[in-house]
Amino acid sequence: MAIDIKVPAAGESITSANIAQWYKNDGDTVKKGDALVSLETDKVSNELEAEADGVLKITVGEGEEVDIGTVIGHLEPSGSTSSEPEQKPASSEESAKSDAAPQETTPEPEKAPAKEEKEESEPTASGEPVDIKVPAAGESITSANVAAWRKQDGEQVEQGEVLVTLETDKVSNEVESPVSGIIQILIPEGEEVEIGKVIARVTPGASASSQSSEPKSAPKEEAPAPKQEAPAPASQPADSRPKPDLSVVSAPEPKQPAPVKEGRTTRRKMSMLRRKIATHLVNAQQTAAILTTFNEVDMTAVMNLRKSVQEDFVKKHGVKLGFMSFFVKAVTQALKDVPSINGRIEGNEVIENHFYDIGVAIGTEKGLIVPVLRDCDEKSFAQIEQDILDYAAKGKSGKITIEDLQGGVFTISNGGVYGSLLSTPILNPPQSGILGMHTIQQRPIAVDGKVEIRPMMYLAMSYDHRLVDGKEAVTFLLRIKDCLEAPHRLMLEL
Repeated sequence: MAIDIKVPAAGESITSANIAQWYKNDGDTVKKGDALVSLETDKVSNELEAEADGVLKITVGEGEEVDIGTVIGHLEPSGSTSSEPEQKPASSEESAKSDAAPQETTPEPEKAPAKEEKEESEPTASGEPVDIKVPAAGESITSANVAAWRKQDGEQVEQGEVLVTLETDKVSNEVESPVSGIIQILIPEGEEVEIGKVIARVTPGASASSQSSEPKSAPKEEAPAPKQEAPAPASQPADSRPKPDLSVVSAPEPKQPAPVKEGRTTRRKMSMLRRKIATHLVNAQQTAAILTTFNEVDMTAVMNLRKSVQEDFVKKHGVKLGFMSFFVKAVTQALKDVPSINGRIEGNEVIENHFYDIGVAIGTEKGLIVPVLRDCDEKSFAQIEQDILDYAAKGKSGKITIEDLQGGVFTISNGGVYGSLLSTPILNPPQSGILGMHTIQQRPIAVDGKVEIRPMMYLAMSYDHRLVDGKEAVTFLLRIKDCLEAPHRLMLEL
């Protein structure tokens, strides 16, 4: 019985998808788990795999936009057609063909080697090139930069092997080969291309030029030798091809166009991420009425609490108790107390958020990224610290995805790690507020009529004055100050 291939649901706001690329041709025999098709939505792209072995029947071609749940193809059992010819010779009505039947069956052992040779040569002759396209990376991303090719033009590649690293204005990602074969690079490194652009082609089994000479020069008894070395995957069945060991593939740094020295200056092309950051920050200042309010917080209580429980905290949770989890929890509590800041302006309407997804700015070698910690009101201090560590590791290795950066309602930026004493952070649109942390500095302050040296931190909160009034902004920042100076009340949500 045929199995329908349907477009799966991809999110509550996604109603349709685009058929980006079929990895198999109509009528191809596929194995369970084979990647069949790449689907693109307005936010993400994903691949559908075969649920079972069978023959693929494509009903919707590439480039078509279809609704969620639409049947775009079928998987028909591969044994349904092969069993019919075996039953026909056995029927009594065709007894006249019984004499011919033995003649067809008896030569089979002699023709078997010829069939094997045909199977070896077919991938080289009939394999059609598979296009390598720039995949969709998000609703606001329209182009990508070819950062680094992992393979050379004309080189043999394996299915699942990383071919190229692409950089968008938000994240970088790697594109793998859908098939084994010879790669033809069409777009060189450093070029900016549109989403969906064909940047290379992989010709399945194109390495058979080296195999075609093997039967002539080497006897059949030596055929197992190439299987041990496996230089060409076309000499083996598809399900027994050796898969590449991706654990040993190191991620090279994306190559940028070489700087050009002009006298006493050097000119180099601005990276795509840096161009996007520049545009994003300028737009933020042009589309919002940004105002900043300041305060300072005494970090004595937080530092003493961390020192007293740090050893037990690490033993139980496996992560250190840092400052950021306190600030995330303090911001979450302040958003509950001053809900007007947990919103945004959209046209002539105000959108109020009833969730607490907090963005945390992280500096990387490529630029600033703001991954989002989800549902911070429901997470413990340990869970928040673990999420931050995970994002830091992903950012360092270039594995941050577009989903990691979307959906935040408020942002925390920690310039203090670089030694900043005071700054005015810029909003992260469409959010209406951002908190700036700064370096902790020992300063003399008055405590109960006496001068004491305390670890102090300046706080800066920038907000969209179109939506948030000064009173609300000041109240919000004071609420954060109170939570940090009395962390026991913060843990009790008081």
